[in-house]
Amino acid sequence: MNLNKLDHIAVICHDEQAALDFYVHKLGFEIQDRHQRPDKGDILFHLVCGPVVLELFIKPDAPNRVTGPEAAGLRHLAFHVADVEKKVKELAEKGIECEPIRHDTFTGEKMTFFFDPDHLPLELHE
Repeated sequence: MNLNKLDHIAVICHDEQAALDFYVHKLGFEIQDRHQRPDKGDILFHLVCGPVVLELFIKPDAPNRVTGPEAAGLRHLAFHVADVEKKVKELAEKGIECEPIRHDTFTGEKMTFFFDPDHLPLELHE
């Protein structure tokens, strides 16, 4: 069995409008499809940006994230960018605040974090 390609990343969000504004209008993902799922109590969006596919589950009653990124489970999502400083400026113009840029202690490359509307940590990495 070869697990050499990521198929998608699933993210649960509380607010449909806030999630779509963030992921579509600010980060540049495109809506591939939308599925109302009354049996599951949620709405499922498939969002795409290049080869990245996000499954966005809208569940207003989902429990909040237990703690910060050091809890067991998914720590953060990291997006590779050619120029972290440029992307930070682009995000700032869209009202998204990033942490100060720092260097990855293992690779020496620039990186920073920001958060989605439900406080999921997202990373930009050069």
